[in-house]
Amino acid sequence: MTSQPKAQRRRLVVGNWKMNGTREDNSCLLQNILADWPTLVNVDVAICPPFVYIEQVARALSPRELYWGGQSVNPNAPGAYTGEVSAQMLRDLDCRYVIVGHNERRRLQHESDDCVARQFLAAQAEGLTPILCVGESSEQRKQGQALATIGRQLKAVLEVAGLEAFSNAVVAYEPIWAVGTGVTATPEEAAQVHAFIRDQFADVGQSLVILYGGSVKPENAAELFAKPDIDGALLGGASLKAQDFIAICQCAENAGK
Repeated sequence: MTSQPKAQRRRLVVGNWKMNGTREDNSCLLQNILADWPTLVNVDVAICPPFVYIEQVARALSPRELYWGGQSVNPNAPGAYTGEVSAQMLRDLDCRYVIVGHNERRRLQHESDDCVARQFLAAQAEGLTPILCVGESSEQRKQGQALATIGRQLKAVLEVAGLEAFSNAVVAYEPIWAVGTGVTATPEEAAQVHAFIRDQFADVGQSLVILYGGSVKPENAAELFAKPDIDGALLGGASLKAQDFIAICQCAENAGK
């Protein structure tokens, strides 16, 4: 398996707030994050709040040159899709990123590999950078199907988008058994999967940013980021704690120095 020195790839930390927050809570959290925000040279940082709070987050982050994005996107053009959010809407709010294929969307909203591939295309068509989530369940891992499952999820997008599409995309490995459970893949386990993912993309894979998402904490972030194919993190609960979020972003900044 191949890998490129981490210093040659831009690192990225993304906070996925999921279905959390109120205007008051968000204001307090953002204020606490920005009050102690460090100088980051090597890391891009983005927050993906619930859709209704994107404008609030954008107003807070834009003076600091931080980014924001959506948690999901409907692959269709604007029309009769009540309750959905289109890529055009996200772009209208100056989003840079959008998460597609998050395991909760796959499991709870029954989004198929085909649906995720269409979301990926819709995002890129509007100039958004999709963060494609892939990962296996506990049962799939126990059965030795982890890499096959991830390979299938990647192939569904590669077949419709093509290899070059990933020059403007991010992949996030989120083992379902580690998301929100407090259980984290060991750095060695995560590194094995990240190397496998990179190998699916030939030369493009050398510049592809691959994030790890699965109970990343300040206590384990530095060890994870030290692995050559782990370029940052997709954070859930840790992004809702100002000091934890800052500490993890700082770990990403320090990785490879």
